[in-house]
Amino acid sequence: MNVYHFKKGTEICSYSYSSNVLSIRLNRQRLLVCLEESIYIHNIKDMKLLKTILDIPPNPTGLCALSINHSNSYVAYPGSRTTGEIVLYDGHALKTVCTIAAHEGALAAIAFNASGSRLASASEKGTVIRVFSVPDGQKLCEFRRGMKRYVTISSLAFSMDSQLLCASSNTETVHIFKLEHLAPSQPEEPSTWTSYVGKMFMAATNYLPTQVSDMMNQDRAFATGRLGFSGHRNICTLATVQKLPRLLVASSSGHLYIYNLDPQDGGDCVLIKTHSLLGSGTADENKENDLRPSLPQSYAATVARPSPSAASTVPGYSEDGGALRGEVIPEHEFATGPVRLDDENEFPPIILCRGDQKGKAKQS
Repeated sequence: MNVYHFKKGTEICSYSYSSNVLSIRLNRQRLLVCLEESIYIHNIKDMKLLKTILDIPPNPTGLCALSINHSNSYVAYPGSRTTGEIVLYDGHALKTVCTIAAHEGALAAIAFNASGSRLASASEKGTVIRVFSVPDGQKLCEFRRGMKRYVTISSLAFSMDSQLLCASSNTETVHIFKLEHLAPSQPEEPSTWTSYVGKMFMAATNYLPTQVSDMMNQDRAFATGRLGFSGHRNICTLATVQKLPRLLVASSSGHLYIYNLDPQDGGDCVLIKTHSLLGSGTADENKENDLRPSLPQSYAATVARPSPSAASTVPGYSEDGGALRGEVIPEHEFATGPVRLDDENEFPPIILCRGDQKGKAKQS
């Protein structure tokens, strides 16, 4: 493992391990090196080895997660090769917190939210995604990706406010789920025949087998992003770019896809830009797509492409929150040219770990 100072381009240190390095995770306090049967925890300020977690179950994919909240630095890794058991470890106190029985089948993906208070997981079946509280490991909610086919989920990612969770797989669809279960309870619905039947239906699930009632209580996707291909490994994330929510998908084919996301109604996300990460894309590939339909525009399509004639006359534009619902973004809100991957203010596609000015670890 080589650690470099990203901007200076200089090597900070180099470490060798007894077997292949499968994955690396870092935040501002800790750096993890995951091998197939062990995890090394380094102090990122001086790269001192703090702890070696030995004799973990075989982990051939190097599956592990590290919370970016440096005050706790929670670590999650598989506790079994055959079942979906998650070991939650405190990387700051260097001790095991708890073990979570997340799935019946082996794990395929795990991810923390920004504050380290939530943990999402998916099994190799890829049909159900669950969210647990940290550090007690209690299940908060679960989402069903689909039942027609098993898929390989390659990544999970929370939005920064922990209200949305996206999941990508080897299929052509990226799913986005809304964690509205964790919001304050809603007022009582008016007493109607429909609401009465709904309450009776939900009460009946208490008398059904657990697997059946769990399936009936699972939520479907709030929004989806459609890729033009399947079979590639993808990594997804949710970010705010130019004051608007975006779905970002990086594919092993070497492309970054940027979608507009409607935070109110969800639905199909609109592809607004394709960027070549390998520098081999054509000029047309790095331009915004023409997404203006001939029919009346949806909210997502309206936000994705401003109308030049209307852009300067929007009366309700909010300086601190982007465009209000159903309105058009002013022209100056859209960057010209390709995505500037080295500009943190426009779009940070990777997690940077800031060190001090003496040349400590900045990025691995």
